[in-house]
Amino acid sequence: MSKEFDILVIGGGPGGYVAAIRAAQLGFTVACCESNPYADPKGEPRLGGTCLNVGCIPSKALLHTSHLFEEAAHSFAGQGIETGAPKINVAKMLTRKNGIVDQLTGGIKMLFKKNKVTFLPGHGAFVGQAANGWKVKVGREEVEAKQVIIATGSSARHLPNVPVDNKIVCDNIGALDLDAVPKKLAVIGAGVIGLEMGSVWRRLGSEVTILEALPDFLSFADIDLAREALKIFTKQGLTIHTGITINEVKTGKKNVTVIYTDKNGKEVQLEADRLIVSVGRVPNTDGLNADAVGLKLNERGQIEVDAHCKTNLAGVWAIGDVVRGPMLAHKAMEEGVQVAELIAGQAGHTNLDTIPGVIYTTPEIAWVGRTEQQLKAEGVAYKVGRIPFLANGRALGIDAPEGFVKMLADARTDRILGVHIIGAGASDLIAEATVAMEFAGASEDLARICHAHPTLSEVVHEAALACDKRALHF
Repeated sequence: MSKEFDILVIGGGPGGYVAAIRAAQLGFTVACCESNPYADPKGEPRLGGTCLNVGCIPSKALLHTSHLFEEAAHSFAGQGIETGAPKINVAKMLTRKNGIVDQLTGGIKMLFKKNKVTFLPGHGAFVGQAANGWKVKVGREEVEAKQVIIATGSSARHLPNVPVDNKIVCDNIGALDLDAVPKKLAVIGAGVIGLEMGSVWRRLGSEVTILEALPDFLSFADIDLAREALKIFTKQGLTIHTGITINEVKTGKKNVTVIYTDKNGKEVQLEADRLIVSVGRVPNTDGLNADAVGLKLNERGQIEVDAHCKTNLAGVWAIGDVVRGPMLAHKAMEEGVQVAELIAGQAGHTNLDTIPGVIYTTPEIAWVGRTEQQLKAEGVAYKVGRIPFLANGRALGIDAPEGFVKMLADARTDRILGVHIIGAGASDLIAEATVAMEFAGASEDLARICHAHPTLSEVVHEAALACDKRALHF
């Protein structure tokens, strides 16, 4: 007899495990299946998805280590701290990173146990309808569930005819596990992953060249943010070329050659010890047996859903990277909670217009809402408040004067339409803007709130004041 559950979640990443936990809290019998072992030493399926295993969490660990290394090498002396030249132990750095991953992925198992979620190791694929829901094959067994939540995530997009071995040519997985600092590192793709991984290895001593196909750097970001970031990253030592076309990638036993055409039409040959390919991600919908049950996908391979994450099949939902919207762990988590609560008859909701984005470089980059170029294209009248971190005492005290906060507000209603930050602590500062926008706040609302002094949050406060041309410290 098949195991029966109220809800089966296919995929144990951020969206999946959060959906399972919330559904269990609401009184449902819940199972969650996962088949990817990632780097498990025993080859057993691991919870946490790309984010915890080979994405958000391990990359932040490496970013932190490399940031400390660079500070020790270049910033300590200016603050009166006298040390010898630092050395990096890559093996120890990776051991620390892996330990953090192990701790967090193991923690999800404990959360499942605490909330009485059944973990089913194995790949989940639809078999067909059951009397009260759906039959799904998980590994070698079949289970039945009244409701199914698909949360299978995404995988790195690879370039045609460029095999990834995660030794010489790497995607996000290999980029996190280089066993030595490459003398020369090439990166294809100047997005979040490319910039973060390029920053890690540059700080540790690599000569890093980033190649971007789009004509503009960070074209998805606010134009002022992108310009400032390019200026800062170039000054730090990243070489960034935009508007290029990859012609060929030749891989040797110990190095790689990237042949590309630059924006002026000149063919260039770039030699490197390692290559990181970071050209986006594709939804993991292969293997769901979607065709057999009539699950509708779009031309990009995403599962089609409505505003409530319902698919075209009754009792089947989809969340996270396999559906429309930004491929971000926190967005997947929100949708996981939303779906669990909707199944319980509650009013679950995810506002895709206020999903913050972050790039964890130094300085950090964060944004929420619309960019200035979007507002211009839409014909929206707006006002701008922009304040540099250079005017902030806390920023100067921690030796982080670079960047700014830029706030965009409706010219008529003063409602905040977008906030864009490049500077220290941007990943945390953006939360204030997100809260304000969720409550349809105006720039005056933030301007009239007392902010602790001295803090970096005062730059957000000053930007709100600047929307009304009444900044006090700039």
